[in-house]
Amino acid sequence: MTDFAKGKATICVVNYKTLDLTRLCLRSIRKFTSYPVEVVVVDNDSRDESLEYLKSLSWVRLLERGHKPGDPRGSFDEGAALDLGLANCNTEFYLVMHSDTFVKRPGWLTELIGCFNNDENIVCVGSGKIELTPKWRDLLKTVTDLKALKRRMFGSAAERNRFRYHNRTICCLYRTDALRREKLSFSLGREKKLTSGQKLYFELVDRGYRTVELPPSVMGQYIIHLTHATQVFNPDEFPLADRTFRKCRRIIDKVLSSDIIQDVIKDDSLDR
Repeated sequence: MTDFAKGKATICVVNYKTLDLTRLCLRSIRKFTSYPVEVVVVDNDSRDESLEYLKSLSWVRLLERGHKPGDPRGSFDEGAALDLGLANCNTEFYLVMHSDTFVKRPGWLTELIGCFNNDENIVCVGSGKIELTPKWRDLLKTVTDLKALKRRMFGSAAERNRFRYHNRTICCLYRTDALRREKLSFSLGREKKLTSGQKLYFELVDRGYRTVELPPSVMGQYIIHLTHATQVFNPDEFPLADRTFRKCRRIIDKVLSSDIIQDVIKDDSLDR
């Protein structure tokens, strides 16, 4: 049985050809995190300047993961990378974060860990989607989503299960011992085209563990998530519909030009 370091967390970020995003993500973690952490970055065979940047950071533990020809990219690679991070985690808590997620306030991790409330039966703290769009637009999308309505009314049990709520890996915190004890993997559900961490969350709930599902408005107080940013930065590998690309590009440009993000971008000392 592994003795996990109490009162400490491992933050795992997956990188794949997103130098500007990964740099901003890591700098924001360093700027706003006071809780004892080890920062692990798993590189998914980028072979570009982002890997050289990661090698220059003495305060980051870099794990390089090779990509087998023929294996899919995207969520497949992400799940495998998060599993590698978990295998190298020796702390009480394991937090996974996308490279297009940025911390925006001090004390964020301390407050998230506080959601466990010292209850050993609570093993996961996270939230669903965090959209940077007006609330009225999200509400309109929800009430006019005919596909979702059709699934709820006529979908098979397997289809309904696929679209169950789950805490997203954009920023999600776990008790490491629970994941190890249950022998869970972020790659579960690949054959059913589930995203990384989705089936893992279902398994935790179905096995009787308690989780904390924070409203996106609460998680959004701690972090900023740029939806589809990796695809926008790598359009040749991860193509998006033109309309989605333009929408995401506008949101990304707006966020990156904000004062709080610019302060982090310009602070090179956070790399040292």
